[in-house]
Amino acid sequence: MHNAGISRRAIFGVGAALAMGVLTGCTVAQGDSATPRVADDIAPVRPISNVMPPPPVSPAAVAARHAGAHPQSWGVDLPGITSSFPAAGKQFALTFDACGGPGNSDIDQALIDLLIAERIPSTLFLNKRWIDADPARVQRLAANPLFELANHGGAHKPLSVSGRSAYKVAGTASAEEAVYEVWDNHQRILELTGRAPRFFRAGTAHYDEVAVEIVRELGETPLGFTVNADFGATAGATQVQRAMSAAAPGGIALGHMHRPRSGTAAGMAAALPALRAAGFTFVHL
Repeated sequence: MHNAGISRRAIFGVGAALAMGVLTGCTVAQGDSATPRVADDIAPVRPISNVMPPPPVSPAAVAARHAGAHPQSWGVDLPGITSSFPAAGKQFALTFDACGGPGNSDIDQALIDLLIAERIPSTLFLNKRWIDADPARVQRLAANPLFELANHGGAHKPLSVSGRSAYKVAGTASAEEAVYEVWDNHQRILELTGRAPRFFRAGTAHYDEVAVEIVRELGETPLGFTVNADFGATAGATQVQRAMSAAAPGGIALGHMHRPRSGTAAGMAAALPALRAAGFTFVHL
């Protein structure tokens, strides 16, 4: 959680004007030949003709715009949350969350090794606490083109503007807290990898409709799911395999990558070849 005092608001009160500089001036992970060079020799961006670049995102302005809002909806599948995509043939997307915090900052290396060995692209939703536990690990993942890194929040909270909870986990309690649950980790991923995350998934995947709009105004797409693959990394391998058998074209699976003793890796090792044999292909979103 952040301290909702002068320091952060001051940073974004004047720092919003610097946001575009951050977006164009960060380094990328070392050793990835497919990524741009470190941006220390890139000329300043200049407008082409009369077309001006878009203004930088102002988190403080987004928070102020939604202060005092009274949401009416709550859940994992609200308007504005992307839970499927228009598929070309039998395309399917895999996503894995790394939730972070006490007991949740490990990595399921067997799962990562499986995805690499099978050349399966996946979107990895990383919580800031998981990132901060081992930043070099994040940079290694970012250097692999199979993986797109996405935003799983700062403190892994349900995204609310009124403190609503899910699974007994208290959500963010205000528009300001919701903004920084998204933005703090957005900036952390950008700092480490040189790439701003495109997608966000709240802790527990729950939102209210105001929080959904906040995510979108901050430049990310709230992502849901069609297949709950491992039930928060509590499922055994057979349960994971059975859940994945419900995959349909254009669907999105939600699994977890921070509990190596779970059944996720073994279940995926059985499920993914079977889906390929049935004609499915795995794609980035």
